[in-house]
Amino acid sequence: QVQLVESGGGLVQAGGSLRLSCAASGRTFSNNAMGWFRQAPGKEREFVSAISWNGGSTHYADSVKGRFTISRDNFKNTVHLQMNSLKPEDTAVYYCAAGRWYLSSAWSAYDYWGQGTQVTVSS
Repeated sequence: QVQLVESGGGLVQAGGSLRLSCAASGRTFSNNAMGWFRQAPGKEREFVSAISWNGGSTHYADSVKGRFTISRDNFKNTVHLQMNSLKPEDTAVYYCAAGRWYLSSAWSAYDYWGQGTQVTVSS
């Protein structure tokens, strides 16, 4: 059974940092792009960041560019999202997702999803 499990969420003050992790099990995703999405209350799920299968290419939403960094470790089948300079508007449930061979910001390009981890940024 394929599972993606996120961890590292929590409550942090504005300007602080968090590091999210996503551990995959059940199969390897070393040939797949991986992504992070988020959903705030009352809003649609939105793209945050994605990384290519080998980590050579990354893509960020404009709202997080320069503050967030995505990385992956194919040996450990994990993906990370380092979030710095957090803002209250970053508050959301963050989801890890495994996609196809190409890099994409579209949620429809991702086939496996985690259950999400809550990130709350207080002002």
